[in-house]
Amino acid sequence: MPGSRGVGNMIAQHHINVARGLMKKAFIDLPNMDLAYFLEGTREFDHYISDMLWAQEFAYLNRRSMGRLVLNEIIAMFDLRDRKGSRMKADAIEFIDCHHNYVAREMHFGEDVWVTRKGAVRAFANDLGIIPGSMGAKSFIVKGRGEPESFCSCSHGAGRRLSRTKARDLYTEADLRRQTAGIECRKDDGVLDEIPSAYKNIDEVMQNQSDLVEVIEELRQLICVKG
Repeated sequence: MPGSRGVGNMIAQHHINVARGLMKKAFIDLPNMDLAYFLEGTREFDHYISDMLWAQEFAYLNRRSMGRLVLNEIIAMFDLRDRKGSRMKADAIEFIDCHHNYVAREMHFGEDVWVTRKGAVRAFANDLGIIPGSMGAKSFIVKGRGEPESFCSCSHGAGRRLSRTKARDLYTEADLRRQTAGIECRKDDGVLDEIPSAYKNIDEVMQNQSDLVEVIEELRQLICVKG
């Protein structure tokens, strides 16, 4: 369920329980109750879609708010000014709003469908996006190519090579400090599961999806904030 995590999860759990109840009421035998579903056109389906879209809008407004706060601090710190000498405002800087794990109504192959992008981002032709690596890897600003076979999508990032538990079993804080040398970030046990070695090689990932996106900028990481 998309949306800012706390409220999104609460909304998801509510609708999952409603869907499970409907399956039992209709005597629909599922191999797993996690497969419970709504039928489009029903009241329950409409309620779910309405709440889900509200959660996504809530998440969007949160991203915009946090982005403005960070940019205003950067502008104040470096006293950035425009050509007329006036201090710049955060709204004068272009935002690339690139989110993942969400649902959207789109047209694909002549059909009006709901698309869920889990670990993926939208990459319609000329869509701008951000594909991050790990805490110690570079990131990329990309432009979508609109590849229909991928439902106009690309990967959200490098993707995990190791589970969080496996990463904690294999690596130490010393490994984390070594792999993030030169980058300002947390280097304690609390983020050990985010160690760069737990993720796939971002260069290989980008090469493998060169038919989905065009790289516009390659970013070298200096600071990583893990809240």
